[in-house]
Amino acid sequence: MHAAVVHSFDSPPRFDSFPTPSASGEHEILVDVLAAGLHPRVRSAADGSHYTSEGTLPLIPGVDAVGRTPEGELIYFVAPDDALGTMAEHAVVDRRRAITLPAGADPATVAAAMNPAMSSWVALRRRVSFRPGGSVLVLGATGNAGQLAVQIAGRLGAARVIGAGRDPQRLDLLKGLGADEVVALDGDDAFDRLGRAAGDVDVVIDYLWGTPTEQAMPALLTARTDRSKALTWIQIGSMAGREITLPSFLLRAGNLTVMGSGQGSVTTAGIVAELPSLAEEIASGALAVDPLPVPLNQVERAWNTPVAPGRRVVLTP
Repeated sequence: MHAAVVHSFDSPPRFDSFPTPSASGEHEILVDVLAAGLHPRVRSAADGSHYTSEGTLPLIPGVDAVGRTPEGELIYFVAPDDALGTMAEHAVVDRRRAITLPAGADPATVAAAMNPAMSSWVALRRRVSFRPGGSVLVLGATGNAGQLAVQIAGRLGAARVIGAGRDPQRLDLLKGLGADEVVALDGDDAFDRLGRAAGDVDVVIDYLWGTPTEQAMPALLTARTDRSKALTWIQIGSMAGREITLPSFLLRAGNLTVMGSGQGSVTTAGIVAELPSLAEEIASGALAVDPLPVPLNQVERAWNTPVAPGRRVVLTP
């Protein structure tokens, strides 16, 4: 079969021939891949920097995809970490990690949205007892996952959603996606403004970490009307840095809970259980999604081509 193949962690994948895998396990089937999203998680696996990477080459990137079974069923599936990736003409699917898609679902749209959307969807439904009427700050709201998180918080009943980020063009998009307020994280007073806007939120969905989080945590806690009111900080991404310095007083001076949401903090079964309802949201058009389909044989070009705000490259074999 043809596939995107990583031969070096220092170079983009190449369109190349690769042995077609075979289904051998009790729950496995071989499917035709229709669309696979080029997510940040995929890029980090392809350059060897993701925390699950074992450094083995060659490899096929891709963590999820939309495919069609031999019986004609349209499915979305998530690949195990130890399996070949999904950016290929065919992939082996464990049916326990797959869901049937709604009739009429567009493969490119589902492939573009499911991975970035599930980060906030699973966080708000599995990692915290979020209830309608609560308030959410999305830190790093200008990325694709952040833009979807703003929408998802609203769909799950948030009474107030605040988006914060640096990219002014993308910040402008957030109000049209349901943000009640946006905060630009630039200028000397950025985090003072963030504290005034979001000091009393119930949940922070954090795609940034690093220095912005170090500055945002005390800004929110010191601006809080009632510091004993619970604030749940859900760490999902690390676009601004992998580590923070967390002063001990922050954990004493407020009712702050810090947790992560991702592979390991939620069971695979728990994540898969959330996917049908999320797929319905995407397929129905409730979430704004802007896929950019690119033929698989153009993977090298697609890997390094900048895309417009809100777009997600989807490779189509």
